[in-house]
Amino acid sequence: MISGDPDGAYARPPLSKRVLADGIGASDRWDLSDLSLLVTAGRATSLDVSRRLVTVDGGEQIAYDALIAATGAHARRLATPGQEGELVVRTLAQAAVLREHLDAAESAVIVGAGFLGMEVASACAARGIAVTVVDTEPPLHRILGPFLSEAVHARAAQQGVTFRRATTPVELVGNPIEGVRIDDDVVTADLVVTCAGETPGTEWLDGSGLANEVGVGIDDRCATTEPGIFAAGDVTWLRSHVDAPRRTPFWSNAIAQGRVAAASALGIRACCAPVDEYFWTEVMGLSIKVIGPLPLVGPPTVLEGSIENGSALLEWRHDDGRRTVVSYGMK
Repeated sequence: MISGDPDGAYARPPLSKRVLADGIGASDRWDLSDLSLLVTAGRATSLDVSRRLVTVDGGEQIAYDALIAATGAHARRLATPGQEGELVVRTLAQAAVLREHLDAAESAVIVGAGFLGMEVASACAARGIAVTVVDTEPPLHRILGPFLSEAVHARAAQQGVTFRRATTPVELVGNPIEGVRIDDDVVTADLVVTCAGETPGTEWLDGSGLANEVGVGIDDRCATTEPGIFAAGDVTWLRSHVDAPRRTPFWSNAIAQGRVAAASALGIRACCAPVDEYFWTEVMGLSIKVIGPLPLVGPPTVLEGSIENGSALLEWRHDDGRRTVVSYGMK
């Protein structure tokens, strides 16, 4: 195992949820001491496909019979070169830095109203920090559709969150950063957090032919286009979606693809598919769990409870006969 993260292996979903409130817990870390294989602390820097060698920091070369690329993604940044003070949340170290800033902040601007942005905004609101969320669309609209977006927007507004719609790309102002330019206006804050998506961790694969700007393409065995090389997690996209290649960086997909890639590398049949249509988030003290395909179009059928009471079981039926069920605030 080759890992460039000095903090080792840990669960990432808690980084924007529990870690911002309570710090990392023992249950969030993974114990790798029982691995009988080589564990190298160092970032992979290049891949030689013909010689089957991975080069890591310092120049060490590691040979392989089978290789699984699971290098995830990097937080997309908006700061210009040399501009300091931008905060992101992708690693444990980055979450720890943000948590320290939250302890002293009275105001915050969050760029991005997706899952990560709304989870960071929730952490700010829970601490009484005045928070402004900036995006070109309403919160979670691209992911969950208008019905749930409106419900999340209303709940967040009740807890003091301000939303600003940008019609042009935003700009981080100051050095160190002290605010965000939204069209012709500047909103200043004690801290600015960018939650504007991520880019696949493929720089070490330059020249290998395995990756493009979307990531590493895989099939239903998590196999790449090179024999003996597989991939899993946020770095991947399914080649069956060649007409509209996209990554689906959800935790459940990463877990499923890890299992499939491991089985394929061992030459055995995988026990699951490389896609798991389940994900969850925690927004403004509310748990939202989704099972089924996206996007969610139109109003749902309410199976139980109500949105107004903050506890509902909802169902969407799609034109192809599939269903999506959402647990909204249910215990």
